[in-house]
Amino acid sequence: MTLYLHGLGHFHPENEISNAFLEELDIGTTDQWIMERVGIRSRRTVMPLDYLRETRNAEPRAALEVQLYSNADLAKHAALMAIERAGIEKSQIGMVIGGSSAIDTASPADTCNIACALELEVPAFDMLSACTSFYVQLYMLQQMDPQRLPDYILLAVPDALTRTVDYRDRAAAVIWGDGAAAAVVSTRVPAPVEILGNTLASSPAGADKVVVPRLGHFAQEGRVVQTFGIKRMTRLVRDMRNEFEDETRRFHFVGHQANLRMLQNVCKQCSIPADRHHSNVEWFGNTGAASSASVISMHWEKWEAVDDVAVAGVGAGLTWSSYLMRFEGRA
Repeated sequence: MTLYLHGLGHFHPENEISNAFLEELDIGTTDQWIMERVGIRSRRTVMPLDYLRETRNAEPRAALEVQLYSNADLAKHAALMAIERAGIEKSQIGMVIGGSSAIDTASPADTCNIACALELEVPAFDMLSACTSFYVQLYMLQQMDPQRLPDYILLAVPDALTRTVDYRDRAAAVIWGDGAAAAVVSTRVPAPVEILGNTLASSPAGADKVVVPRLGHFAQEGRVVQTFGIKRMTRLVRDMRNEFEDETRRFHFVGHQANLRMLQNVCKQCSIPADRHHSNVEWFGNTGAASSASVISMHWEKWEAVDDVAVAGVGAGLTWSSYLMRFEGRA
């Protein structure tokens, strides 16, 4: 079944966590150390910078009290952009599906908060898979009966993972940034952009490798997760290339924005040239569930009718997923 993409949107909060800011925290890191290891220069956060300076976010519960944007706020900004680009009215949205790596509320479903912020009185529910939440939402929609779904569905993936970071831990502090992505999709109404070849797989035996406990600090086994991410994304890209690459079309790659060095490794192994690889991790950090979709959204006006974008992602679970975004109908 074909899944149509009508519009994409993204949003990043204003407050910037630069490498210079992290140096000021005196946690044993420098701009050179960060750039050599992860290639990230800057990130955005929903939290006040003075709060991070004073507390290092030692108590994550407090982050929910001081945050300048909730998940619903982040998602609303991205969603309004997606709806405008789709060329539809907000009232035409018939369902909202959301997901993130760090929800604001377990009850109600975080997506109900998003729908409320958008003043939408439609079915709204969470479909969570940490950093692969957007991939899973697309995958599940392609398994559903189009006749049982509304014409237009809003997908929203806000992530504010800086709230979960212990800013005394340099390994975690350098990675995360906050942001959101959103998409208007349809299983019924054709659009110039199609989502093809969705895949999804998990290895729950690795569930303890990346963890964000309820109201606790993020933790991961960095080397294990990076090796896993490179291996899985490389395989996913090769599989998509084998299935979809066409000499009459341009094959691009957008990966999960875990860190720049990881993405460069995948590009090297898959022979992806620099002008066909797109990322924003250098300036926005790893924005979790929003990451790869936000990259495509930031280039929205540039994609042309000959462009195929291979998107591959990994996340806690451990889970890996992919899809191809084909801009065949674009003028």
